[in-house]
Amino acid sequence: MQKIIIIGATSGIGWELAKLYVQNGDRVGATGRRMELLHKLEQEFPTQVTTECFDVTGEENIQHLESLIKKLSGLDLLIYNSGYGDISESLDWKIDKKTTAINVNGFVEIVNYGFNYFANQGIGQIAATSSIASVRGNSQAPAYSASKAYMSTYMEGLHLKAFGMKRKNQKIQISITDIQPGFVKTKMAKGKGRFWEAPVEKAAKQIFNAIQKKKRKVYITHRWAVIAWILKWLPYFILRRFA
Repeated sequence: MQKIIIIGATSGIGWELAKLYVQNGDRVGATGRRMELLHKLEQEFPTQVTTECFDVTGEENIQHLESLIKKLSGLDLLIYNSGYGDISESLDWKIDKKTTAINVNGFVEIVNYGFNYFANQGIGQIAATSSIASVRGNSQAPAYSASKAYMSTYMEGLHLKAFGMKRKNQKIQISITDIQPGFVKTKMAKGKGRFWEAPVEKAAKQIFNAIQKKKRKVYITHRWAVIAWILKWLPYFILRRFA
């Protein structure tokens, strides 16, 4: 039985992941901003789910995280699933500020703490929900794509750091999983012309399996690996035609 914390579990992918881990027999610490939804999850699975209500843009992330670890009596897997993004055609500062606060500041504070916790423990796993948008810049949502690029690059850095630590000390086993979804049918999905939009249940199941297999990087659904490859190598003069 694993002890798992899911940051951002009140809806969408986080909610579905919480249910999958409960079905797997694990203990889940769920977080989110909406107390009523956390209560609903806790009431549905009273023996396996415990909760902590907080906003990752606040000043007490670590206190809440430590409280949840104490409630679970330990931690084996930390999943950062909080995220925000919106179309910003006029380059709205409110959108960019909120996007950065959640996808960069909240992310790095919590994941940094988690990595050091696992380093002291000698074992553990961190997974984070980034996005296919991390591959290139996007004129419609520049802060979103930039913030997801930050997440994925940071996760790659942690993977390299964990590898270096393992090379020096074989007893340290820290796994890092960067999750890059394409379109998933949740409230987060924005914009027109969405294609290959996966049901949230299907996306969560693929994420669950990737984390179980300790994958370094996974595209959700898997066909989005093709889009990631195309975007990575697409010449800039072609990319700017879509601006």
